[in-house]
Amino acid sequence: MSIIALRGGITSPQGFSVGIGEAGIRDSGGPDLVLVASDRPASAAATFTTNLMRAAPVLLAEEALAANSATARGIVINAGCANAGTGPTGLEDARAVVAAAASHLGCQPHQVLPASTGLIGSRLPVAAMQAAMPTLRLRRSRAAAGRAARAIMTTDTRPKERAVSTRLADDRLVRIGGMAKGAGMIHPQMATMLAFVTTDAPVDPHTLGSLLRPVVERTFNQVSVDGDTSTNDTVIVLGNGAAGGPPIAGDDRRTFADALESVCRSLAIAIAADGEGARHLIEVTVRGGADDADARAVARTVAASSLVKTAVHGADPNWGRIAAAAGRSGIRFDPDRMRICIGDVTVYDGTPLDFDDRRARRILRRATVPLSLDLLAGTGSGTAWGCDLSADYVAINSEYPT
Repeated sequence: MSIIALRGGITSPQGFSVGIGEAGIRDSGGPDLVLVASDRPASAAATFTTNLMRAAPVLLAEEALAANSATARGIVINAGCANAGTGPTGLEDARAVVAAAASHLGCQPHQVLPASTGLIGSRLPVAAMQAAMPTLRLRRSRAAAGRAARAIMTTDTRPKERAVSTRLADDRLVRIGGMAKGAGMIHPQMATMLAFVTTDAPVDPHTLGSLLRPVVERTFNQVSVDGDTSTNDTVIVLGNGAAGGPPIAGDDRRTFADALESVCRSLAIAIAADGEGARHLIEVTVRGGADDADARAVARTVAASSLVKTAVHGADPNWGRIAAAAGRSGIRFDPDRMRICIGDVTVYDGTPLDFDDRRARRILRRATVPLSLDLLAGTGSGTAWGCDLSADYVAINSEYPT
C-alpha cells in the first residue's frame, strides 16, 4: 500500500485535538503548555530514556502506562522546565499538573501522560500551570497542530511535524501524525528527545508497542547531534481507533508499521538537521553489514563522531576520520575490504585512493551531506543521521541558563 504525505501534524488523524497555552514557564514568554487530547480512550505505547537520571515526567508516564493497561486520553507537555533532578517534589509537581490536565479532559489522572523539556534542576510553576489548564481550548485544525509544534520548542529553530495516510487491505484509510522537538542533548538510547505521534488506526496496546520499538531503533535511535542522552527522552504513540473496523492484524501490521516508520523517520531527520548551530545534515548509509543491527551500529558511530562532524563543517574530505569511527563501533569487519564514499566520490577501497578532492569538497558543502560505507561482510544495511559541529554549538550551550 502507498503512503501519502498529508499537510499537517498531530491533529491529522481523526479524533485528536490540541490545546496551547502560556503558563509563564519560559523566561522569554510565549506558549509553553500543550495538551494533546483523544476524544476516546486510546491505545498507548512509549519508549523512554535509559539515562539513570530520569526526569519526573518519565517516571510518572511509565507508572501511568503500567497502571492503566497502556491506554490514555491525552498527553500534557511543557517547555521551559525539564522537571529533572528535582527529586520527590518534582514527581509531586508532575502529579499535580497531570491531575489538572485530567480534570480539563474529564478523565482519570492515570489516563494523562506527562512530558517536559527545558532546564534541568528547576521546578515547575505548578500553580500557574494549574491556572492555565482550563484556558486550553482544544482545536483540531492544522494551524493548531503547527502552534503546538512551536510551543514545545526550546533551542529548536523550527517546528517539526509530519503526517501521512495509508490504506489497509480492506480499503480503510488510516492516518498517522506527529510532532517532535530537539536540537541539543541528542543521542538517544531506546528513546529520543520528545516525539508524539497519533493515529486513528484501530490497534491494541500490545501490537502498538511491538511495532513502535523496532521503528524507534531504525529512526530516532539513529540520530546524534552531540552524543548526550537526555534525562527526558520520550516517544509516545496514541492510537484511538477512530478510523473504525477491526484491530490491525496480518498484512495490515506491515502496512501500518511502514507508515509509522515514515512519520518517525521524517521527524528524526528534522531533529538532526536542526542540531544546535548546524549548517549541514549528515546522512550515513552503511551496507554490507553482517546484519542490519551491525550496519546501524557502524552508521550511528560515524554520524556521532565529533571529528567527522567537524570535518563536514570544514568541508574537509578526511576519510580517515570516517574509517576510524567505523573501526571503533564495536562491530567486527575487515577494514581491508571496506569501501568509503563521500557522495559519489569513492575515497577508500581497502586502500587509499587518488580521488577528486575538489568534487568531494563541493559535496561536503551541500545542505545534506551523504556518506556511505560498504563493509562487504553480509547483506545488512542501516542509516544514521547527524549534523556538523560548529562554533555556534559551543556558544549556544555555553550561554544556556544555569
